Amino acid sequence: MGTIYVDGKPYEADAKQNLLHACLSLGFDLPYFCWHAALGSVGACRQCAVKEFKDEKDTKGKLVMACMTPAKEETRISIHDPEAVAFRAAIVEGMMLNHPHDCPVCDVGGECHLQDMTVMTGHDYRRTRFEKRTFRNQYLGPFLYHEMNRCIQCYRCVRFYREYAGGNDLNAFGIKNTVYFGRSEDGVLENEFAGNLVEICPTGVFTDKTLRRHYTRKWDLRMAPAICGHCGAGCNITIGERYGLLRRVLTRFNSEVNGYFLCDRGRYGYEFVNSEYRIRAARLDGQPIPADGAAQKLKSLVSGGKAIGIGSPRASLEANFALRTLVGKDRFFAGVADDQWQVITAMVRILQTGPARSASLHDIELSDAVLILGEDVTNSSPRMALNLRQAVRQQPFEIAGKLHIPLWMDDAVREAVQGVKGPLFIAAPGPTRLDDVATKTYRAAPEDVARLGFAVAHEVDPAAPEVLDLPSELRDLVRIIAGALKSAKRPVVISGPSCRTESVIQCAANVAKALCDTGRPAALGFIAPECNSFGLALIEARPLSEAFQVAEDGDSETLIILENDLYRRIPHEFVDGFLGAVKHVIVLDHLSNDTTARAELLLPAGTFAESDGTLISSEGRAQRFFPVFAQQTDVRESWRWLGDPTWSTLDDLLAALAQALPQLAPAVKAAPSSKFRMAGAKIPREPHRYSGLTSITANISVVEPKPPDDPDSALAFSMEGTPDQPPGALQPFFWSPGWNSIQAVNKFQNEIGDEIRGGDPGVRLFESLQSGAYFTTIPAAFARREAEWLVVPIEHIFGSEELSLRAPAVAELAPAPYLAVNAGDAASLHMEEPGGEVEIDLGSIKHRLPLKIVRELPGGIAGIPAGLTPARGAELPAWCRISKAP
Repeated sequence: MGTIYVDGKPYEADAKQNLLHACLSLGFDLPYFCWHAALGSVGACRQCAVKEFKDEKDTKGKLVMACMTPAKEETRISIHDPEAVAFRAAIVEGMMLNHPHDCPVCDVGGECHLQDMTVMTGHDYRRTRFEKRTFRNQYLGPFLYHEMNRCIQCYRCVRFYREYAGGNDLNAFGIKNTVYFGRSEDGVLENEFAGNLVEICPTGVFTDKTLRRHYTRKWDLRMAPAICGHCGAGCNITIGERYGLLRRVLTRFNSEVNGYFLCDRGRYGYEFVNSEYRIRAARLDGQPIPADGAAQKLKSLVSGGKAIGIGSPRASLEANFALRTLVGKDRFFAGVADDQWQVITAMVRILQTGPARSASLHDIELSDAVLILGEDVTNSSPRMALNLRQAVRQQPFEIAGKLHIPLWMDDAVREAVQGVKGPLFIAAPGPTRLDDVATKTYRAAPEDVARLGFAVAHEVDPAAPEVLDLPSELRDLVRIIAGALKSAKRPVVISGPSCRTESVIQCAANVAKALCDTGRPAALGFIAPECNSFGLALIEARPLSEAFQVAEDGDSETLIILENDLYRRIPHEFVDGFLGAVKHVIVLDHLSNDTTARAELLLPAGTFAESDGTLISSEGRAQRFFPVFAQQTDVRESWRWLGDPTWSTLDDLLAALAQALPQLAPAVKAAPSSKFRMAGAKIPREPHRYSGLTSITANISVVEPKPPDDPDSALAFSMEGTPDQPPGALQPFFWSPGWNSIQAVNKFQNEIGDEIRGGDPGVRLFESLQSGAYFTTIPAAFARREAEWLVVPIEHIFGSEELSLRAPAVAELAPAPYLAVNAGDAASLHMEEPGGEVEIDLGSIKHRLPLKIVRELPGGIAGIPAGLTPARGAELPAWCRISKAP
């Protein structure tokens, strides 16, 4: 830290940062456009001008751009110098020459960074009278609406899209003195993080197309802090509702998790909450019944004592624990296929006992050497993939350091590095979306991926078990990978459940242990397949096959299925037999599906937008989410349907959870209790400008009703409450006087880009013990079979996840079912050209699928999209016969 002087007063600032970063961290209002905390400085907009003085005697000074000037010791600047003020006002005036006066109809009106900065500079009158420059807008897909006339040429969009997120189909096109930001032609933006342009753009060039279908101004949204439920990353989000519809999702900053960004599945998958297939009322034998009657029927069906419960990896800790308590811990089972459950529980055991620290997403971003085993991370944990794209820059940063270029000077750093990337190695059954930044890739069957991992561990530490029969070319790759990991300062190993093979998990643990045992502080990053897979494992659910046995033995009369479509998990004939073996089937869920269709008693369960609960992320971070809707229908939180009568609030349930499962006791502290108050008041879910309080319920009464009560949290369903900053876990939205856009997050951080004041949300449950022995069971090498292929699941960011697939915009981008093989295998099927169809015997059913040629797939391996027919419910990987369709 050093001392800088701002308008004559001394302040402490980080000497490694620039003046804009320092001023914003100190709470000063200094306008900017092109700079972003995650993107660094390029000095394109010239909006952050300040007057810099040589010393205390200098009265003349010179104008400098704060984002391009180091905050070095004894720097003296003035933000309010008349010349600097006039310069900034002139810059805004120039930007507004061609900007349309369409704020009242602009989607970001009232939360626009350009509006905020224009007001901040004092510009309020247009002096020009001539035609404005105009552009043609483009179709960019189902997520984004394009309005190029609002552009101020800050270059943020292309910097994020191309340089940060790795996209290549959005660019800046220039001719003479005109610049256009878009695609070379109309079409869907291909990058999985394109939706972040909504928040990156300081104007309204890129706006949320899903919000346009049910548009509401920011100040008219009731908002709540939530956790994304579409994968296991645990990204923090802000959700907003109006008139009973969930309207949009925005990033909620958490420095250890998602930072400033979300993937497009997390941002746009929310519309399943508004689906026409929502279950809104309880049903008994297909007929609607009152909620109280449904609760009594549930009680009577369970009272016999022969009930079993099927938990869910997409239900909260509280809901799963309530079901476990209702049926008994020995009669509570995981609603996951046994092979995947074996992998999930293995990951949890490894993270609990060692051998390395569980990696947060922030840890992964800072890693300088990465080995990925068995995962296409962009499709299985998208937000992690974005961090990995930043990780490959960590080692090349040393080049800039040697040239004394500060890392925040983004353009200069990229010029110095010249595209050099740090070590990233990917071993997976097929191509991945990170291959473009990978140092080396290895395509192989799951068994061979595991063998590579075991060999790398032995190369790092000879005490690890050796793989004896590796081909020579693979040994060379092993030496390269091991050398890069051993020379790194912060190596990380990443794996997950996509291969459905425990040996892949074990080899990743061996590599991490080898690095730690030889003095290298490695981190281990596992990918949880669903938002609470690790939470379900920590509740100690029994394998699903044991539930089948209980039912088959006649030891169960009532089956309770919690937020789970079993037909997506296991083959249909097994589910049919299971459901047919019990007298009564009770299902709690949000959306109609094949399992709810078999329910005798169907109970409407609240989604993440209607419930309180806790999720455990891939990192092992317990995080709380809160409802944005007040309960006004028969829809209830699952834990309320199932809960013990003595649990009057969520706090009561959490206390019981901590007592019954000590390993989950820290999760109670994931957020303050419902008794938490600030200045004697709750935290408001609604902005202070929230309007229409009377008109919202005018069809019922013209008298404004009393706000609903929330007994389970410290949040209020109103605008009434403290204006002070709450703890991070209770922060429903970011707003500060003069800062109406998402950039208001600056006012809530300890330092720009650093954690939220009061601490980032969540509590870590896993801390490395650096213990345990090496895994020694090394699988045999993959061997092809005559006329058969090993069919593996292929994850898709859009389509493989159950709930987001019910959101219209996401469903539009989901692939149609297909079967993929490499070109050689396609030739063996006499199908050298794509477009033909094949027949595949998967289980007891023959499927007809279009053939897709994927050249990077190994011979003898075929792939089908995970979560879609015919992979839905199939036991994969599986050996199958494939033939050309007649």
